[in-house]
Amino acid sequence: MTDILRIGISPCPNDTFIFHALLHGLVDAPVRFDPVLADVEVLNGMARRGEADVCKLSVAAAAGVLDEYVLLRSGGAMGFGVGPILVAKEGVSLDDLDGRKVAIPGRMTTANLLFGLCCREKDLKPERMEMVFDEVMPAVNRGDVAAGVVIHEGRFTFAEHGLARLLDLGDWWEQSRGLPIPLGAIAVRRSLGSEMIRELDEAVRRSILYARENPEAGRQWIRSHAQEMDAGVVARHIETFVTDYSLDVGEEGERAVTALLGEASREADCKPPEGGVFA
Repeated sequence: MTDILRIGISPCPNDTFIFHALLHGLVDAPVRFDPVLADVEVLNGMARRGEADVCKLSVAAAAGVLDEYVLLRSGGAMGFGVGPILVAKEGVSLDDLDGRKVAIPGRMTTANLLFGLCCREKDLKPERMEMVFDEVMPAVNRGDVAAGVVIHEGRFTFAEHGLARLLDLGDWWEQSRGLPIPLGAIAVRRSLGSEMIRELDEAVRRSILYARENPEAGRQWIRSHAQEMDAGVVARHIETFVTDYSLDVGEEGERAVTALLGEASREADCKPPEGGVFA
């Protein structure tokens, strides 16, 4: 068993907040880590190709990797009022998107899954254009696409780009399912064994608690990786996406993930995972 694990997380403030203490040796951990910080769709691809031992990924993407990976109960992004938002210029309506280009932050993201489910319900057939998440709002503003699905800091900053909210996709999910929206989770290679996986789960939980108790410890590192450097936005990002579900998904969180994985499996026309989703 190696004592160094390759771990992939995003550079977004919620992930760097959660993992700062763990990656900097400030809490007990069973191993050392070789970290890779990358866009969430890059991480989804890494997990699909089996290139990481521990990896943040979109819950929607987990449907395709659960034979090789299991999800930790800690470290994820889930909650109410935290979902992706569909934005456009003023005057554009949902019906206007039929047959037109709409930017999405990656094919395997939870955001794209939610957008697709919403379009199916409303009988809309837009042309989805994949982009890195921070390219979405500029593309909408330039008129390259009719609308865009924004995630991360975009939830707080779309108005600064002269854009309006067409639909809160997280709210759409919450109203239709009565469950929190599970955006991202931490996947761990099953081959590491149950004891190692349990210890990793506890180590991530300790890292979150350390960050909450010592907010200044990781502030500089978090800011150095944030796409949006405004301190207020970074703080709102962490407050919004690091919730009690990040410490443990709980029974309600399990139901939410199971429901979303079921939708992801149907969209991909594959068999839904059978048990053993969480460590």
